[in-house]
Amino acid sequence: MCPRSSCLTRAARAAAVPALAAVLGSLLSLAGPAAHAAEPYPARPVSLIVPFAAGGTSDVLGRLIADKMKEPLGQSVVVELKPGAGGNIGGEYVAHSRPDGYTVLYAGISLSTNVSLMKMNFDPRRDLVPVGGVAAIPHIVGTAADGPYRTIAELLAAARQQPGKLTYGSSGPGTGSHLAGELLNADYGIAMTHVPYKGAGAVYPDLIAGRISVLIDLFDSAMVHVKGGRVRALAVTSSKRSPALLEVPTLAESGLPGYEFVTWQGLFVPTGTPPEAIHKLELALDAALKAPEVQARLQQAGSVELARGAAEFGRYYHADVERWARLVKNGKIAPLP
Repeated sequence: MCPRSSCLTRAARAAAVPALAAVLGSLLSLAGPAAHAAEPYPARPVSLIVPFAAGGTSDVLGRLIADKMKEPLGQSVVVELKPGAGGNIGGEYVAHSRPDGYTVLYAGISLSTNVSLMKMNFDPRRDLVPVGGVAAIPHIVGTAADGPYRTIAELLAAARQQPGKLTYGSSGPGTGSHLAGELLNADYGIAMTHVPYKGAGAVYPDLIAGRISVLIDLFDSAMVHVKGGRVRALAVTSSKRSPALLEVPTLAESGLPGYEFVTWQGLFVPTGTPPEAIHKLELALDAALKAPEVQARLQQAGSVELARGAAEFGRYYHADVERWARLVKNGKIAPLP
């Protein structure tokens, strides 16, 4: 038998072991998230959410950008398509994702316009943070190559003489081709009738045949038909002429001062994402945009200058949201049903 004091000491030690293990377990469980958070970013692949359908400009450019961000980040950037609701489905998915830098949104101009045009289940101004701009792609104002309009002045004169008779096609309500036409109507006192289609490709047979007066389509999409001789390019919608189509004037040069419409694209992350992760994504995007393959693709798309850094692009984005909000508030553009 052990002395009474020795037995008590052994008993106390035995009782202390489980208690000590419990304390250590608690400390380890608390240290787990902290240790994970302390991992150098990025420690695993990054998801790039493209909220539009496969094969479009956003999908093509998004995949190229993702590939070129891989090297500066030191991790793969995996593209995931989440199309629908004018980009809102993918936007909402990212806005409600964990703000850790591993879920990035490849957004388009709908992230500006939808704030005022339709009901959204998130507020991109509050729930998302800009990382940087990618591209600002103008549209081409096109009409049938053998049609009656050779200049914007002729088109506008006909629209004013016959209100509502001239028509403009679009890829559907809320798309760039629709909003560019509405902006033209609103700012310059004309009344062309909107005819929505399910995609720009469906408009071209009617445009070429003269059943639709005009289509204001994305630059690279329209250029296929312009180069093929089936569509006449009357103007571009950017504030400056496109280097890829220097012979075609801007709308501002064609008697519509101040008109500018580009379909911008850029990256966003959920609000609350660590600043160091945003900074690394910003640097990786900047490196990707300097890659020769990306530069060539942007030139092919007719892209014009766009604010690129996080702060500058953020100011551009919020100004664009306010621009469309004013147009809706002033009754120049109606919210979508």
